[in-house]
Amino acid sequence: MKVVVTGGAGFIGSHASEYFAVKGCEVTAFDNLSRARLLKKRNRFEDYNWNYLSSFEKIKLIDGDVRIAKEISNVCDDADLIIHTAAQTAVTTSILDPRTDFKVNLLGTFNVLEAARKAKSNPTVIFTSTNKVYGSNVNLLSIVEKEKRYDFADEGTSGVNETLSIDRCEHTPYGCSKLAADIYVQDYARTYGMRTAVFRMSCIYGPRQFGVEDQGWVAWFIIAHLTDKKVTIYGDGKQTRDILFVEDLVRAFDYFMNKGPKHGVYNIGGGKENTVSLIELIDLIERRSGRRFDLSYSSWRHGDQKVYISDISKAKNEFDWKPLISVKEGVNRTYDWVESNRQLFM
Repeated sequence: MKVVVTGGAGFIGSHASEYFAVKGCEVTAFDNLSRARLLKKRNRFEDYNWNYLSSFEKIKLIDGDVRIAKEISNVCDDADLIIHTAAQTAVTTSILDPRTDFKVNLLGTFNVLEAARKAKSNPTVIFTSTNKVYGSNVNLLSIVEKEKRYDFADEGTSGVNETLSIDRCEHTPYGCSKLAADIYVQDYARTYGMRTAVFRMSCIYGPRQFGVEDQGWVAWFIIAHLTDKKVTIYGDGKQTRDILFVEDLVRAFDYFMNKGPKHGVYNIGGGKENTVSLIELIDLIERRSGRRFDLSYSSWRHGDQKVYISDISKAKNEFDWKPLISVKEGVNRTYDWVESNRQLFM
């Protein structure tokens, strides 16, 4: 099988590239190495994953930009599977630079869809969307405040499912660009008969995630703690998310490819069994390190949600997938990787 991974040097993209290469697929990792520039960080992020992937014989590295139609079209013509992870990923960056956010997330996705539509091989397209497409509608759900977390008031709920409205609510520019791309993927399936999947992801984490304050918060907390950086909590720290270890996510890509229907939209995360609040994550990390965080508090950020937990039952029912890595195991594995690579963050 021939697999194209856009954003192949990124956190999710590099893990997807590795996973399918290990399975024996011919993988093309396509990336313009721009994440560091967008987040105004040093480019060692992409360099690390790019160099890591270079050791795999089954992975071909292509320096290209999804915003340039010809470049992405050239690599998709004989693909069996396109995993589209290339994106501008930070809400705060989208507010400061909405034009770039729009071009990367929407125009880039449109170019991928057009490349797939015109490809001779009729590839499956998996698009990594986000729970931000639901915007502030998530905050209309009844919640309760507990000692260390917020939670849904209805204890019997499995979380947010795919029927929650995406309309008539506040969105960030990032949420708008990803939502528009999300809808385009759905419509290309219906209009052109393409096989597609939309994965509306919750918080993905794991080794090789160069988390920063704006994006990748689980890894960022670990990185900051191990390198003696101050962590700012926006709000009260009780905001709660379901978190999904990256290996479980890429396994979901594989399961959909092999077992999934013609088209589907899925909320993908750790689900109700893998939730954690900021305060609870800090407790986990402090118990592991044996010392306290250097913390400060600030006001809530634009577009933040007090609770988001994915109802992952649709993915379980339609392609027999569920997370296998617990919060404790996943956080420990991420901690181990950061600790053994501490020099990268100094």
